[in-house]
Amino acid sequence: MRPVLPAVRQEGPDVFVTVHVQPRATRNQLLETSLGRITLRLTAPPVEGKANAACCAFLAARLDLPKSRFAVVGGETARDKLIRIRQADAGQVLARLQSG
Repeated sequence: MRPVLPAVRQEGPDVFVTVHVQPRATRNQLLETSLGRITLRLTAPPVEGKANAACCAFLAARLDLPKSRFAVVGGETARDKLIRIRQADAGQVLARLQSG
């Protein structure tokens, strides 16, 4: 059994967020936040990077941060993605994700 990594972790000045993306949903929404997983439903299809861009845009809007600080650094073609947020605080990111 693999160990569960925190969904939001601080590494130096940056925050890394592990997300599971469900593309082609009827609406964009944050479905679940738990210690090891954040699930997003996105309307974008998983083609030509559209779901990746939608994932970063959704998180940027939810966290009230510029989209330019977000990048998919792992899982570009998979549903499980690793998102890097430059110059962020893990505590604030987690709090905003968990707030309604």
